[in-house]
Amino acid sequence: MDKSNSSPALQDAVGVICFRGDEVLLIRRSKPPRKGDWSLPGGRVEPGESYESAALRELFEETGVTAKLGIKIATIDANFGTHHYLLHDYIAQYISGDVRAGDDAVDAQFFAMEDIAELKMWPKTEAVVRQAWGFIRS
Repeated sequence: MDKSNSSPALQDAVGVICFRGDEVLLIRRSKPPRKGDWSLPGGRVEPGESYESAALRELFEETGVTAKLGIKIATIDANFGTHHYLLHDYIAQYISGDVRAGDDAVDAQFFAMEDIAELKMWPKTEAVVRQAWGFIRS
């Protein structure tokens, strides 16, 4: 069977929209897909791991931050050609930690919500961040 035209297997992944006041925590991706883009901290769900546990683990591994996890705000089908994920995005509130880039991130920092439109970011990422911001502000 020729697999050259087959699409990649769908993998569950998580993203964390972590707020500290009017700022959101973002990471700059070090690997494909979307290498170099600003994105949500997150990653693949390990076998036997809950989405919530994966979200908190990935947040800490990529940023050094701990947070209180809130609701799942979105589930996004993200097919980047060579990578295909079902992204489960959660809202979180910052608790503690000095922000530092780790794991799959080359940079990590909080950005004022008013500044995120200026960042190189996948449009669906910006949309879900704005959706989460609207939710917590209401």
